[in-house]
Amino acid sequence: MQRIRLRYTKRGRLRFTSHRDFQRAFERALRRAGVPMAYSAGFTPHPKVSYANAAPTGTASEAEYLEIALTTPQDPETLRARLDASMPDGLDIVDAVPVEVPDFAELLVASAWELRLDGVAPEEAERAVRAFLAADVVEVRRQTKKGMRTFDARAAVVSLTVTTGGSDGPGARPCAILRLVVRHLTPAVRPDDVLSGLRATADLAPPVPAAVTRLAQGPLDEETGTVTDPFAPDRDAAQRTAAAPEIAV
Repeated sequence: MQRIRLRYTKRGRLRFTSHRDFQRAFERALRRAGVPMAYSAGFTPHPKVSYANAAPTGTASEAEYLEIALTTPQDPETLRARLDASMPDGLDIVDAVPVEVPDFAELLVASAWELRLDGVAPEEAERAVRAFLAADVVEVRRQTKKGMRTFDARAAVVSLTVTTGGSDGPGARPCAILRLVVRHLTPAVRPDDVLSGLRATADLAPPVPAAVTRLAQGPLDEETGTVTDPFAPDRDAAQRTAAAPEIAV
């Protein structure tokens, strides 16, 4: 059995697809592309697909991940291209690696996000960010599967900065863009939790909902505060395996 890890995106209007919607679209793509999938045992066999840390519905993403199990070895790039051609535009399969290292979910320790705040002046956003980062604790409340929970949104934030962007709305309106890096804690701190924290600490209330995009997720470089490529260990291990016969010779 061969295992392949894939990175996919949610772009444009397809950001409003739920995780279940994506699962259905992906399983149809597997059939259309003729992928030799391994199936689970039992009365209702299903293709062996493992999803990792999916972004919330309504959030765009450049860094979603899944893993599939195959009965026949495939070239990862050829497989990626076939699957991508079978997916709707906006749900794009953009990278593939053979599985070489275990425990992929443990590599996804942080995410980098972009939050576009139409109608918010960068100066106003900077004031709110300074207040948020200066706080020791920023408590927010969110409805979860276990009921309403209160937790600290500040503890998960590695960095939060402001840049200027062009407004997506009609007319010449101000637009602030937040760049956010958060650790994956329990409970998970999401971009909307950080926005709630900015409202609580500095009364920042964008006139329209923020447009949120996950830019990356993976290991966190503690020195630089950046999120690195979670596929790098698989690629490094594959290169070592490919080089081993040459060294032996």
